[in-house]
Amino acid sequence: MKSVLVYGDSNSWGAEPQPERGVGGRFAPDVRWPGVLQKALGADVQVIAEGLNGRTTCVDDPVEGHHKNGARFLQVAIETHMPLDLVIIKLGTNDLKTRLSMQAGDIADGAGRLADIVLGSATGPQGRAPRVLLVVPAPISKLGWLKEMFEGGTEKSRKLAGEFARAAAARDVPLFDAGSVITSSEVDGIHLDAEAHRILGEALAGRVQSLLAD
Repeated sequence: MKSVLVYGDSNSWGAEPQPERGVGGRFAPDVRWPGVLQKALGADVQVIAEGLNGRTTCVDDPVEGHHKNGARFLQVAIETHMPLDLVIIKLGTNDLKTRLSMQAGDIADGAGRLADIVLGSATGPQGRAPRVLLVVPAPISKLGWLKEMFEGGTEKSRKLAGEFARAAAARDVPLFDAGSVITSSEVDGIHLDAEAHRILGEALAGRVQSLLAD
């Protein structure tokens, strides 16, 4: 059986779009895009979802805590679930928060740093490194109550695809631009609705199958 780890934030965890602070639940496992991906790939592949609300690529959040730093937990995650054939890294939206002062290039480099952790590990089959797929988050949509938290983030989010492409090319790892197939919900501007989860999971399935077959 092949094993795929999804390392992401609230959109991999399955958070529903939130019309206001504290309002909104979690989609059922088969609605979340990692669950959709699992169904599309079938029983010969295990998809392990490691999503955390508020997770950044590589910076501590002074409000939500240092545990939101994706670089702190990634090594633990890949060793916990080893051997892994593929690690999908889908992070960057939370780095757009104004209080973190990250530019689009910084965010892409943060995602690249996570790729380096995986590629430098021995957590794949026979002690090799797993493959890595970087996924660019969909750009921010119409912000509601999150407008102040993500002030200036919308413009930066539109630059992520180009910057992620640079970071991926530097490491010779494949890239998938989520914004090419989905948009963020206009309920809150950053989360995905159920239809976007379905589209993303199904769109990624073909890419993942080809990577696992190599």
